[in-house]
Formats: sequence, structure tokens, C-alpha cells
Amino acid sequence: MERHPGVPNATASKPRIRAAQYLRMSTEHQTYSIDNQRDAIRDYAEIMGYDIVATYEDAGRSGLNLGGRPGLQRLLADVESRKADFETVVVYDVSRWGRFQNIDESAVYEYRCLMAGVRIEFCAEQFVNDGSIGSDVLKAIKRSMAAEHSRMLSQKTFIGHARLIRMGFRQGAKAGFGLRRQLVDQHGRPKGILPSFEYKNLQADRIVLVLGPPDEIATVRWIFAHFVKTRKTQLQMARLLNTRGVLSDLGRPWTREAVHSLLTNENYIGNSVWNKRSTRLKSHATRNPPEQWVRVENVVEPIVDRKLFNRAQTVLKTIHRHTTNDEMLAALKALLARRGALSSLIIDDAPDCPPSSRYSWRFGTIVKAYELIGYQPLKSCRFIFVNRRIETIRLQVIQDLLAAIEKQGGVVTYDTEADLLRINEEITVAITIGRCRGSTFGYPHWFSKADREPLPDILVLIRMNPGDLIIRDYLIAPAHEIAGRSKLHVINGAQLDTYIFPTLGPLVRLAERATVGSMVPI
Repeated sequence: MERHPGVPNATASKPRIRAAQYLRMSTEHQTYSIDNQRDAIRDYAEIMGYDIVATYEDAGRSGLNLGGRPGLQRLLADVESRKADFETVVVYDVSRWGRFQNIDESAVYEYRCLMAGVRIEFCAEQFVNDGSIGSDVLKAIKRSMAAEHSRMLSQKTFIGHARLIRMGFRQGAKAGFGLRRQLVDQHGRPKGILPSFEYKNLQADRIVLVLGPPDEIATVRWIFAHFVKTRKTQLQMARLLNTRGVLSDLGRPWTREAVHSLLTNENYIGNSVWNKRSTRLKSHATRNPPEQWVRVENVVEPIVDRKLFNRAQTVLKTIHRHTTNDEMLAALKALLARRGALSSLIIDDAPDCPPSSRYSWRFGTIVKAYELIGYQPLKSCRFIFVNRRIETIRLQVIQDLLAAIEKQGGVVTYDTEADLLRINEEITVAITIGRCRGSTFGYPHWFSKADREPLPDILVLIRMNPGDLIIRDYLIAPAHEIAGRSKLHVINGAQLDTYIFPTLGPLVRLAERATVGSMVPI
């Protein structure tokens, strides 16, 4: 977070308000760059009597979601942890705050700041963000306009890419083994071959596919011919290529997936196929049905005869006949019995077992497939480290609570075996910790771990901030009130949210002892 020196007070009678600024742009080509936003906010701050004391910036960041925007994430964390030393945040306009496709997502981030005592102001909008009906209506309209702008831009981009594909130009993706990307100018004149990870720097330039070195072309033809003749699996073909010392287009040994990708690539018969998968508006990648693919024929000099390519597709369908879930799980269980352990590498190395990617696609995740056959993989070192750190925080909270209760004259013991605190020999307390998780739209939630035996009198859930480094707050509730609720959100309803506190003070006060002389007679 960038700090700014304070501006002297304009008048002695009216103190200036401390404010932060949030700046964002998606690309370097936007009309309102970071500097332009900064200038507009500076002028607005002078008029309003604000001192800009902090800056949160997301340069070159999309406004479609919270992910990938460390500036906004830092702003929310500082505000909600009460570390922010400002009263308001000034943003250029609603679209700079975000172009969220769900406009409620934009509202919730603003609401989180408001609940922490920090207002959001838009200096270039024609309304004052004061919570009035007129202001809220205009703001909702501008949020919808910001989201619609992204949708329209995405559609225009898609149409533009599809048009270039139909003209025979390459859009994204690597060339593939045996092919190369050639840069051409706006008149189609060649400008040179682009090495891996190099891209065009002029908007008018285009990229086309051309044939690669003769030895790679010969290898491609041999792969198709040998695969059709011997009907070896992709894994066997990969092992054969590696034995011969042939590296893939990535300069790595061949894998089952690399061979499968080559055998199904229509570039080798001269076709260009685009839009098999899409990730519009920062959404998750999805497989598109064949009717949505953009296919153009005869845009590349063919390497493989069409009849041979079609025969290879027939062989692939024979090898990869549709297997049921039970058949896939049986193969996985048999592999576990042979190897004693499972991993993506072990699965991909087994010729009689579908690839790990297919298990992930069929069952959602590879871990889910493991669970269905009763296999529990070893946890990763990173996961163990995070769990240890979280447990250290929880144990420190327990130790601090023990010391605080004893200081107030209460009697408290901690049963490590049952993981329960007993206060004044009357009340049992369980303390758990909830790691902060974010939904697709960035809303945080915590798992309560409330269903435990024996059920204590009071359950304390330590809710962590995003990143699980800082404690957000504490839920101190009767266990029966939260039992059965596996997940908690920022807002859980008035009945449950009344039990949320910034410290464990209520629990300490509950343990206090009063002297007989201080008791009020009835």
C-alpha cells in the first residue's frame, strides 16, 4: 500500500478528512489511465477537503471478478481488519470499482466497506453515493451498464477472432509438433518465424501456420502410420517416441496426452479448428459442442493424408470406447492393488487405466475418484504446513483465554484429550478455527465444524481473514444454536450474527467471579 504525505488543513476550523484512492485499468490502451484517474481524484479531493493518505492500485487488471486484483483484496482486508486509517475511498467511477457480471457482487464489496465504517465515493459519476433512493437507482443502472459493456466487448472480440480464423489466420495456441507460426504483415508478406513464447507487436500483423522442419514432418507421418498399423495405445506410442529420443514440440518427453493431441489435431490435414473450449468473461473453461466449433479447411499445407487421419480417428474410438463409471473405478482399484499408491503420474503411466484427466473430468476431481475406491492419498507438504500454522493460532488463542480467565479470578482447565475447556467447573467450551474460503464471486465463508461429540455448552469459532493469517472475529454461541450448520457466511441472519464478537471478552466476563459483598440484595 502506497502512503502519501498529508496535505495541510485548508482551514483551521474544519479538519480535512483522511481518504484512500482505488485505481484500476484493464490495459494500457484505455482512455482513462491510472494517471488520469489519479489526477481526477486529486482534484475531487481538493474540492471535498480530503487528504489522500493511501493508494490501492490494480494496473492491467480485469474488473470481472475479485480474483487477480490484489489491490482491491488488500483494500478489503485493511478495512475489515480495522487497519485502515481513512474514512472514505474515492474511485473514479463505478466501472473502475468493477465490471462484475453479477451486479450484486459489486454491491457486496461496497457493503463490506460500509459495515466497517468506510464509505465509497465515485468522483466522476453524476450522483452522490449517499444511500438515497435516486443514488441507489442510478448506481444500479451504472453497474448493469458496466457489466453489459464487458459482455458486449466479449461478443465483439469473439466475432473478430472467428472472422480472422475464417480468413486463415491463427488465433492463440501453440503451433504443434511439425508446424511453425509465421508472422505476416497486413498484405500477407512473410516477416519471419515466431519462436515459442514470442508474439506479434503490431496490431496489423497476422500469424499463419506453415510446415516445420522435414524431420518433424517425417515423425508426424510415422506416428499416424505406425499407430494405425499396430494399434498401439497412446501411452505405448509415447514410450516408443521417448525410446527413440524424439522430444515433443515443448522440448519434453512425450506423454499419453501429447500423443492423443497430435492424433486428433486437424491441422495435419490442412484444417483450422477453433473454439473447442472457451473461457469467456473470466469464467471456467468449458468444452463447447461441435456445432459451436469454427472449422476452416485447406488453410495449411497438409502433412497427413485424410484417409489415414480418418482411420486413426476410428482406431481411437475403438481404443477409447465409452467406459462406465464402475469400469473406470475398477481399473483404478486394480492399479492401486498393484502399486500400493496412486498419483496422476502413476495413473498416466498405466496402459490399462484411463488417464488421470479423464477421471477428473468424469468425477469432478481425481480426489473424488480416490474416495470412491476408498483410497486416502497422503496430504501434500504445503497442506500440512498450513494446517500446522492454523493449529498454532488456535492453540495460542486457547492459551491466551486460559490466562485471561485466571486473571479475572475464574477457574478454567483444558482437557487436551477431549479438546474441551471447562470454566468454573460448570461450562464446557470447544474452540475451533475456520479457514476463510471464497466462492466463485468472492464471497467468504467458513466451515463451522460444529457437529462434534460430546456437544459442548458453548462453541467458539475463530473466523480467519482471507489468507488465513489474521483473525477476523469470533463466533461465541451456544452449541445447540449452531449445531447442524456446516457453513457460515458473512451474514447469517440476526439470530446467529448477534453471537459474533471482535474478541473473546464476553467469554472472559462469563467466567468472572463476584464477591459476596458486591452482590445486590433482591
